[in-house]
Amino acid sequence: SRMKFKYCLLPCLLLASSGCKQEPPAAAPPAAEAKTAVEAKVETATTAETSSPERPSLKIATIDGAQYDLAAKRGGWVVVNFWATWCAPCIKEMPELDAFDTERKDVEVIGLAYEEIAIDEMRAFLKQRPVKYPIALIDTYDPPADFPTPRGLPMTYIIAPDGMIAKEFMGPVTKADLAAVIDGKAAG
Repeated sequence: SRMKFKYCLLPCLLLASSGCKQEPPAAAPPAAEAKTAVEAKVETATTAETSSPERPSLKIATIDGAQYDLAAKRGGWVVVNFWATWCAPCIKEMPELDAFDTERKDVEVIGLAYEEIAIDEMRAFLKQRPVKYPIALIDTYDPPADFPTPRGLPMTYIIAPDGMIAKEFMGPVTKADLAAVIDGKAAG
């Protein structure tokens, strides 16, 4: 499983090194501020949570011809999953995402295919591996502006009912991973 994930990351990492711009790392605070390591980690985690777009937008046509508008989904949880047909861990997690989407009435999943593929090829792929949640094709040269370019696939974002990004996962997710975040945030 771990080996398959490395192979899935390789094409995206090669793509990233061949022209995708990456943000430079944030400068560390000067040592003179005398923060403890724990304070620095808490501050970094808080900054990371608030530096993402306040409420990411996503308006896109799905492969079935419908329009998907993330802003219209406010009030419920949304799982935004970047994936590709060539990515074995992505394909492996599709049944988990589909089951979670079906079982949870308070959650909606959308799959964003991050690859160059013809819509007919995608439809043929989905006939072999059907899911009930909507799928949209992403232009790899012009991905959604409010989401970072995936560093690897699969890449999953959980959007809270207020429209804020509640959690980001790099790598495959399970129903239990998703439920832990959603149920934990909903309770607290």
